[in-house]
Amino acid sequence: MERLPSRAGSVMRESRSFVPSMANLALSAVLPCVAVPRGFMSAQATSAIRPPRFAKEGAFRHDLEARVADYFAKTGLPERDVPAMYLKTAIIMAWFFGNWAVLVFAPIREIAGPLTVPLYLLLAMSQGMSVGAIGMSVMHDANHGAYSKLPWVNRLVGWSLDMLGASSFVWRTKHNAVHHTWTNVDGCDDDIAMEPLSRMTASQQYRPWYAAQHLYMWPLYCMLHVKWVIHDDFKDFRNGKVSVGLLPRRSWTTYLTLFLSKVSYVCLAFVIPMLYHDALPTVGLWLLSTSVTGLVLAVTFQLAHCVEIVEFPLPEAPGKPLARDWAEHQLATTADFAEGNKLATWLMGGLNYQVVHHLFPKICHLHYPALSKLVAAAAEEHGLQYRRYPTVRSAVSSHYRYLRMLAQPNPVAVTSETNSVGTGVLPPTTLAA
Repeated sequence: MERLPSRAGSVMRESRSFVPSMANLALSAVLPCVAVPRGFMSAQATSAIRPPRFAKEGAFRHDLEARVADYFAKTGLPERDVPAMYLKTAIIMAWFFGNWAVLVFAPIREIAGPLTVPLYLLLAMSQGMSVGAIGMSVMHDANHGAYSKLPWVNRLVGWSLDMLGASSFVWRTKHNAVHHTWTNVDGCDDDIAMEPLSRMTASQQYRPWYAAQHLYMWPLYCMLHVKWVIHDDFKDFRNGKVSVGLLPRRSWTTYLTLFLSKVSYVCLAFVIPMLYHDALPTVGLWLLSTSVTGLVLAVTFQLAHCVEIVEFPLPEAPGKPLARDWAEHQLATTADFAEGNKLATWLMGGLNYQVVHHLFPKICHLHYPALSKLVAAAAEEHGLQYRRYPTVRSAVSSHYRYLRMLAQPNPVAVTSETNSVGTGVLPPTTLAA
């Protein structure tokens, strides 16, 4: 079994080095082409000069690694190259291409008659869900190196993200190197940098319009995929970094892959459909489809990291380490939800078991339900909290309340890791909506 990263820097294998100054962070906008002025950068982002270090590794980490290694030794199951994952990939890809072919080529008007419009709408929503399934299951495992022990297989399958218009090259730095290291650390984790349109932690500067963010953010989540395709990749290529992670050296093949990625997306979404259908309904169905994709992807992430029971740790002062080691930090900043819901687990690629994913990102997600029991047992023995919500509904409700809490100018004082933003860790039984 592959060890958990022993320090923050080891997770940065795909990122050449750290950005030396946090004052020059390129904070991502929520909508395409929205620039973020310097005044919107949080106090934490502008005050730190380098990403914070973690505390010395504790006993929990070593104990958990031993338990997971023992699990695979006793069961004889492979960590990667899981036959069931190959089957799942085939099903999802068949769903995507089959649904797309029906939308584009099938004589739906002749078949459905008066039900033509509802059927087109259902197919467009199904198409959006299939894109989300590729993103959360297929490409996610592959670009983490959790799909196969063979790097070329991971890279090949990981290109499914590029087929959908987003750069896997950028994603591996943004997600693997940055988000999986400094999860929920303001000024480091690009996934919580949504200023000036939203506030995801109390250390970020308050703006009057945040008073309604618990209402307006839901439709904005629908824009995630299209923003990613037409804005984020180009911004990150231009800047050469994502938050505190520098992109690896870009060769001509990197730029060619980016170009082909955008071309493939435009062809699948517009060019080929418009050979058979009018432009207006084509664009309308694309908007519905990409909105479903964006909402599914955004909400899946938010339910794991931006809810009431997780923390947003800060060091005591710039230059000082965080209070926890890396593994305990992941426990504090991440929550599971809807454990035991097989449909949610299948569709979300096991990302409802987000705690396990953050601790073991290079293990195939089909193992997450079993590994979650090992993580929970180890956490309990070491006096640590395993954060969970019992259902999707309870997690969605918590995210709504969390956004509403941050709509207040001073929801919680943030001075150190011990009083991070949040309402406190509550037993899972009290969190059901």
